[in-house]
Amino acid sequence: MSDYFLPSGHGVRFDWGPTGAKHLAREVSCLVVVDVLSFTTSVSVAVESGTRVIPCARRDGNAERFAKQQGARLAVERRAVGPDSPWSLSPAALRRAPFTPSLVLPSPNGSAIAAAADGVAVVAGCLRNGDAVAEWLAERGYGTADRPVGVVAAGERWRDGSVRPALEDLLGAGAVIAALRQAGLSSLSREAEAAASAFESSGDVAEAVRESISGRELAAGGFADDVSIATELNGCAVVPVLTDGAFTASV
Repeated sequence: MSDYFLPSGHGVRFDWGPTGAKHLAREVSCLVVVDVLSFTTSVSVAVESGTRVIPCARRDGNAERFAKQQGARLAVERRAVGPDSPWSLSPAALRRAPFTPSLVLPSPNGSAIAAAADGVAVVAGCLRNGDAVAEWLAERGYGTADRPVGVVAAGERWRDGSVRPALEDLLGAGAVIAALRQAGLSSLSREAEAAASAFESSGDVAEAVRESISGRELAAGGFADDVSIATELNGCAVVPVLTDGAFTASV
């Protein structure tokens, strides 16, 4: 890919999916992963309770072995939740589940982005903690030309595996970027400016996410509570940072 696709000189940048994250990771000092429905929202809920969240890109036999190697519980699919496996990618299920010190959380979107961020700091952002993430970044000097930050919206997947841009992730990324701009970090790429403007002009963010394709799909499947938790705008002050392979609360 031409370097024209890497907007050098901007302190805050924006892109989509694992491929976008891989390219941004070449030039930024920190990546903010945004997967509102539901990886990074689930990470925020779990880390808020004190759980270490270990990202995993696939949910299969390898994930089970990986969880055992890590001495961690494995999150199952939403519909597979039961007494023996109460943890899943559902934020609502995680709130109900008993505490576990470590949890492997499979996700083909958010986890894949985290894995693409080799050699740079990684933070889990969402609508619940957008202001907190922006404050954390600004306090540590991220978001400048010398220490640029890349905000990556995960999106969803089409059946062929390609990324489908998702409204909820655009708004979640925009929330973080808008908060960075309010903190005085004005060196935004045009893509980052557009994401921030999308958030600021969205009106009722919770309603927008509920009416999005992903929101309606989850509600129709019986998981409307997940959408409600995901739209608790700035209801969380915890900033999950990837440290030694696991998301933990920043200190």
